[in-house]
Amino acid sequence: MLKIVGIVFNCKGRIYNFDANELELKCDDQVIVETEKGLQYGFVTRDIRVIENDAYDMPLKKVLRLANKKDRDIYKKNCDDAKKALEKAKEIANNLSIDMHFLDASFTFDRKQLLFNFIADERVDFRELAKKLASIYKTRIELRQIGVRDKAKEIGGLGPCGRLLCCKSFLSDINGVTINMAKNQMLALNPNKINGSCGRLLCCLSYEDDVYLEYRKKLPEIGSYYSNKSIRGKIINEDILRQKIYVEVSENNVVEVSLDGNDK
Repeated sequence: MLKIVGIVFNCKGRIYNFDANELELKCDDQVIVETEKGLQYGFVTRDIRVIENDAYDMPLKKVLRLANKKDRDIYKKNCDDAKKALEKAKEIANNLSIDMHFLDASFTFDRKQLLFNFIADERVDFRELAKKLASIYKTRIELRQIGVRDKAKEIGGLGPCGRLLCCKSFLSDINGVTINMAKNQMLALNPNKINGSCGRLLCCLSYEDDVYLEYRKKLPEIGSYYSNKSIRGKIINEDILRQKIYVEVSENNVVEVSLDGNDK
């Protein structure tokens, strides 16, 4: 059996699955884990799940240990140093006249890598900046240009619903949202209505998409003809969630028909 635990490396960040490695872990535990980038300091955000070994088709990195006081002190120092490195990167970028806006910086726990996230309107040549940073911090430098969705997640704000942006408040993975999701829900394709603060399609369009797809399967196509014992006409509209169709039986005469055949 495989014991899987969910871990994040920063607040509201993406949740990664790790092998709990026979450790008894619970939410909010602080741990040291092995990653492709080196050792990382993480926070348990999802309780252990036990599954069959062959039910997970990807090799998992292991949780090495629970963090101790020394680990916590190293993590705090890394965070403090990363803040200073962020200010230094801004200064160097400004001196090099590079048009980029830094969002954050972070060291891996073992300080084998220093990562900077930034946004920019265009592709940026940051090779000279990376060289200067590497000469100062004596570690591998990674500069990652992120998208507008990630920018919204970092900055935050209010959505059209009046609530805190989903990406800022609870979404750990920002999955692809497509225009077909808006079409499936029969929404007006007005950018002011279906786009979020980031200028991209609203993440919440994906929340009910599976339900709409399933319910649409039970309804005939708009434009097709419908008939029962009492009416016959062309379907001109439908209410997916209420499972009703609207049939034009004659000019200016539209009948609402429920899926069970009860006309209104």
